[in-house]
Amino acid sequence: MLEDLQLIRPGEVRVRIAPSPTGPMHIGLARTALFNYLFAKKYRGTFVLRIEDTDEERSRREYEEEIKDGLKWLGLEYDEGPDIGGAFGPYRQSERKEIYKKYIERLINEEKVYYCFCSIEELEAHRQYLLSIGQPPRYSEKCRHLTKKEVEEKIKEGKPYVLRLKTPAKKVVFEDMLRGKIESDSLVFGDIVIAKNEETPLYNLAVVIDDYEMRISHIIRGEDHISNTPKQILLAEALRITPPKYLHLPLILGPDKAKLSKRHQAESLLAYKQKGYLPEAIINFLAFLGWNPRSNREIFSLSSLIQEFSLNGLQKSGAVFNEQKLEWLNSFYLRQKSKEKLVELCLPYLMEAGLIESISSEKKISAVSSYPPALLPQNFKVRESGENISLNELLKIVALYQERIKTLSEISELTDFFFKKELDYPAELLKWKEMGNKEIKENLEKAKKSLEKIKEDDWKKENIEKNLLKIAEEEGKGDRGRILWPLRAALSGKKASAGPFEIAEILGKEKTLQRIKDALKKLATSTF
Repeated sequence: MLEDLQLIRPGEVRVRIAPSPTGPMHIGLARTALFNYLFAKKYRGTFVLRIEDTDEERSRREYEEEIKDGLKWLGLEYDEGPDIGGAFGPYRQSERKEIYKKYIERLINEEKVYYCFCSIEELEAHRQYLLSIGQPPRYSEKCRHLTKKEVEEKIKEGKPYVLRLKTPAKKVVFEDMLRGKIESDSLVFGDIVIAKNEETPLYNLAVVIDDYEMRISHIIRGEDHISNTPKQILLAEALRITPPKYLHLPLILGPDKAKLSKRHQAESLLAYKQKGYLPEAIINFLAFLGWNPRSNREIFSLSSLIQEFSLNGLQKSGAVFNEQKLEWLNSFYLRQKSKEKLVELCLPYLMEAGLIESISSEKKISAVSSYPPALLPQNFKVRESGENISLNELLKIVALYQERIKTLSEISELTDFFFKKELDYPAELLKWKEMGNKEIKENLEKAKKSLEKIKEDDWKKENIEKNLLKIAEEEGKGDRGRILWPLRAALSGKKASAGPFEIAEILGKEKTLQRIKDALKKLATSTF
């Protein structure tokens, strides 16, 4: 139980995550990795990455790379793994067949497993029969009592087979570090298949062997693995090895309280990265999916999580995935960035949206990889107009939206009007409340004349604001929006944007006046 944690000595904790590289890295794996990492670092232990790629048909090296890159992007650096080695490798199951063969042969020689030649059709027919009479599906033990001679003959005939454990009929009891005593009857699952052949174990056997060989002390994984634990304990007993301690985390749930899945629009970790979520926001968010700091504090860096983390704060009930909370955290961390760092993070999205391009063609920027700040180009080209734009000008544009963006990928849609020669929007967008076409024209003309009086050298936000507010107070009939709304809409072409003073300063005098002229042309052909 959790009270035994005080007996753990620094350095003796060895934990692992063991993903199968059969698909994109999902958020559940990232959460499991985080809790294992925090537990290891809390006790100055070792965090191991093991790749369970025994499913040769579905395993892909690109998914393995995505897992490794994802962990490193989150800052969850593993101490041992397939790309960095360690004292207990190899760290890919596909490279451990000789190790497995030794253990499987021991089980065969000690007659703790047997050859099963039953066809898929036979097994399915028996399963359906048991279900029809209200019993849990388990193997009939048809092949359990074959003689050695019968087995040899069937093998000689080339009959396909698997290896099954001679599961003893008993109650399997283990102490879950979070949930307490968990009991299971082996009669429920019966003689489980443990290997395809003499050197290819299935999941449960491979896990037991690998955890033992790699000296894993604690297994922290999702509660969907609880049903596997009794089988793994029985296999450990058959091999005469001591299993690790177990802790099963609560499931991550969707808003409907069902297990999080694709139907909840759950994204892969890479997808969240591409959308522009920051690793620190993801880490902070994941920590609260099943853990409570026992305080009102909501913001935690990875280093502070290591300091504050305790298994005593883990919850047994499912954790609801709230994407609005993730967005809130991400926007918080975006606001903490320096303006220089923020523009560096936003550049890839502006480029991939086709708004700007690097003048130096060999300097390519990707939205899914970091770009060394010292190597950032200082000048870019606006794709549509061909005009040059400096990194400093981009900084001003991005900084204008620092308080507004929730994800980095939003920056392109929010700021695209800065990079366009002409804006495409309906004339009705210029309308404020009950204003008619004629009044909007008159107010835009007044704003234009006021702005024309500002000299190029004095084109600053303060001067723009001073002039426009004076007009708004004099001509707005007590409502500044009558002047400022049409102007802001004319400059941005958007229903919602930053204020007209800030936009005008960045656009410059010439472009600002041109956009007002363009708006007046729209009104000239509009009938509202």
